[in-house]
Amino acid sequence: MRDAATGGVAMRTTQRRRTELAAFLRGRRARVTPADVGMPPGFRRRTPGLRREEVAQLSGVGVTWYTWLEQGRPINASAQVLDAVARTLRLDAPEREHLYHLAEVPYTPVQGPPAQSVGPEVRGVVDALVPRPAVVYNARYDILAANQVYRDLFLDGGDLSTPRNALWTLFTVPEERCPLMFRETELPMMVATLRAAYGLHAGEPSWEEFISRLSAASPEFARLWQAGDVANRDRRLKVFRHATVGELRMTSLSLSVDGMPECRIVVYTPDDEETERRTDLLRRLCGGARQEGQARAGQ
Repeated sequence: MRDAATGGVAMRTTQRRRTELAAFLRGRRARVTPADVGMPPGFRRRTPGLRREEVAQLSGVGVTWYTWLEQGRPINASAQVLDAVARTLRLDAPEREHLYHLAEVPYTPVQGPPAQSVGPEVRGVVDALVPRPAVVYNARYDILAANQVYRDLFLDGGDLSTPRNALWTLFTVPEERCPLMFRETELPMMVATLRAAYGLHAGEPSWEEFISRLSAASPEFARLWQAGDVANRDRRLKVFRHATVGELRMTSLSLSVDGMPECRIVVYTPDDEETERRTDLLRRLCGGARQEGQARAGQ
């Protein structure tokens, strides 16, 4: 009974999507003029945009097939054909994704190079999360922005005037200076999440160079990378150590950033009252030390 009900819901969902797909294609076709695609306008054109047969011809598909697609009939569409139609109809990235979802075809976004900067709005959010350590990572663990508590905890107070990478730091600093405890379980997990992201970027020069350089700099990373493990990012309890305040137990939470695919804000939240107290102490001690240093520099 439940299977039949589930099947009925799925069928109604598919039918609704086909109806929406038909309306979407008609609407996008109406806004593209012959001049937009390099065709002469012709005479007695009553269609506000392209004709169906023109879309089919420009997309390299049969007129009957495209007509059925625009009528919402139960036909299958491949990613290659949808891409051709999307190009003809001059769809932008959100419209292309919408087309795929309505056609019930798995969508793979077009990947560009990893983001290397963030705007002032995102920086403002990260800074406002103090006293929680917070950072913006891209898929390669490049540090795009971080608040001062994160820098005090992870980067020994260092600035971000030059590009930094969390994996590079963790794998190349001496083990006794590594801020992350339980390296034997945490570092393999980070490498596995890196490899999961690498699947979308395999062969890209910037990624290949990064993997090659880090493998040469760290035999430990090279060994973990060769293992080929893959994992998804999830909430995790991480334990850190700081020379001044001691051990910190924190839960990591990842938040997506609109307009920045594969980037995320990671916030580290104290897992217990003692860590809460030590995190606030870290903020006050490091802030006081910086003010004292600035005062001396001004003398």
